[in-house]
Amino acid sequence: MSVFGTPPISQRYLDTAKPAPVQLLLHRRGLAKLLLLAVAAAVIVPLLQAKYGAAWPSSLTVDVSGPLGRTSDWIIDNRDSHPLFVYFLGHLSNAVVISVRGVYLLLLALGWTGVTAGVTLIAWRVAGVRIAATALISFVVSGLLGMWVPTMQTLALMVVAVAASVLVGALLGLAAGLSDRLFRLLRPVLDTMQVLPAFAYLLPVVLVFGIGVPAALLATVIYAAPPMARLTALGLRGADPGVLEAVASLGATGRQRLLTARLPLARKELLLGVNQTIMMALSMVVIASMIGAAGLGDRVYQALASVDVGAALAAAVPIVLLAIVMDRTTAAAGERLGADTPATGPKWQRGWPVWAGVAAVTAVLALVGRLSGSLVWPGAWSLDIARPVNDFKEWMVDHLYSGVPVVGGTADWAAHFTDWVLNPLRDGLTALPWYGTLLIVAALAWLIGTWRTALTAVLAMAAIGVLGVWKPSMNTLSQVLAALAVTLVIGFGVGILAAGSKRFEAILRPVLDVMQTMPQFVYLIPVVALFAVGRAPAAAAAVVYALPAVIRITTQGLRQVEPAAVESARSLGATRWQILRQVQLPLARPALLLAVNQGVVLVLAVVIIGGLVGGGALGYDVVTGLATGDLALGLVAGVAIVCLGLMLDRVTQPTERRTTGKGA
Repeated sequence: MSVFGTPPISQRYLDTAKPAPVQLLLHRRGLAKLLLLAVAAAVIVPLLQAKYGAAWPSSLTVDVSGPLGRTSDWIIDNRDSHPLFVYFLGHLSNAVVISVRGVYLLLLALGWTGVTAGVTLIAWRVAGVRIAATALISFVVSGLLGMWVPTMQTLALMVVAVAASVLVGALLGLAAGLSDRLFRLLRPVLDTMQVLPAFAYLLPVVLVFGIGVPAALLATVIYAAPPMARLTALGLRGADPGVLEAVASLGATGRQRLLTARLPLARKELLLGVNQTIMMALSMVVIASMIGAAGLGDRVYQALASVDVGAALAAAVPIVLLAIVMDRTTAAAGERLGADTPATGPKWQRGWPVWAGVAAVTAVLALVGRLSGSLVWPGAWSLDIARPVNDFKEWMVDHLYSGVPVVGGTADWAAHFTDWVLNPLRDGLTALPWYGTLLIVAALAWLIGTWRTALTAVLAMAAIGVLGVWKPSMNTLSQVLAALAVTLVIGFGVGILAAGSKRFEAILRPVLDVMQTMPQFVYLIPVVALFAVGRAPAAAAAVVYALPAVIRITTQGLRQVEPAAVESARSLGATRWQILRQVQLPLARPALLLAVNQGVVLVLAVVIIGGLVGGGALGYDVVTGLATGDLALGLVAGVAIVCLGLMLDRVTQPTERRTTGKGA
């Protein structure tokens, strides 16, 4: 006991801190909300059951296939004549095609020697020798795998997409950073855009622009611009008020304050936004191969369609290497930029003669390659890995799929997971009365948020029923919940181990770095090789994709717990398990909830893509709509995916409530 009779901080934690769910349910506000919902359910449920029944009523369903079909027909019929297409969208489409083709022709003109030398030298100048060596190896490997031309196609699309995404995101972020009203308007829009799966962006642009490069690029820009906008606004709004006040006191105009103070102070956030935009753009460019984007993604998509794991892997390796090079280069540039002062500028930017030397060396090596008569990677230097990979896959089918003593094979695991987890969960969600599902969603969203959060989540779920896709949405939801449960069990466990052991975290860090740089599409390849096709492989790919984020957030949250609380609990004789359960986990609750939220968003994204490998449900409807030209089917599934993502985000994202000074 302390001098004034108050228990020390560690004792208070040990006595009062409870696990987050228990603490949440025992809170008086939580009990009041649950009681109110129970009373409402007791009155409303019998009425709904008597009038509509347990299944979603057909009288509350709206058939939108007719209007969507007529809209699609009108767009197709007027694409060449209507002023909107002729004078605006047509010019936009032509500008996209010209830009991408121009960059691609430039890359071809530089040849494989010029491109390899240029990228390597730029990486060396910006990020150092190690990243330069990584860039060199990456482009050499792309050539050896026979993927030089697809890599250049992807790189050309990436250059234009990233430039457009950064420009659009920076302008939106600039507006939101300088205007409180615009920030409040843009924030929910950007929140919604960031939780939507990538598939949801494909069909609207296909409806307007058709299949091809313009649709792929514009879908990529829409998907990749929000991180740049958010981080730009964050950097501008988080600028040091003292510096801004000092600049204003010197008589600087608003434009001068922006250029000389706000933007330099936000340089780290701006470069982080560029980094995130690059990674999201690469992920989307690969997925956009489904709507006509040539390059590496198209090779992966075609190989997966024919279950050619070897060809898919040959195209996937350059994608991963390209992602690693871009991520490491921009991240290293951000670290160097943040280490320099705004007054002098970074050394790597002040050395303009060195940049001139980089350009000269690149030009000379490009000329050497042109004189050698080979602008693309020589075919004689390529390696065919498809056949040995497929042979290895066949060996796995023969020896590991089933019949393995004691543990069973991968096919057995997939079958058991489907029979014991996915099927019961799907059947249970489908059999649950629709109003019961809405009540559960309302309860979860209201407990951790406000009534507005609950209303948004309920309306999103109700929209799914109105669209007439309740059953496939429940199928998709069952896959998301099953994959999320596995992700959280593994992610929390590994995150706790990493938080308690710096050595283990150091070993784990490069693995997580590689996993986080891989586009979503790539995760489908190993699960197809191990588990064939079906819902279980789609869930497995979702687990692997979401794990790095959950592990990192959990580790960081536990590491940031107040050291004094942990040390005080240890001094009172608490065991390691007691400290974790009664001190660290309660104090890290915000980080753990954030990990759950991010896990939900990432799992949903890959479960939807899992429609390509037999996942079925909404993802299959989107793929079918794209493949057959049935835009009504695909758009309805896409809207349902948006609603499902919005609901899952709201029930897992705590909302801070405004207090009036009387306490919460």
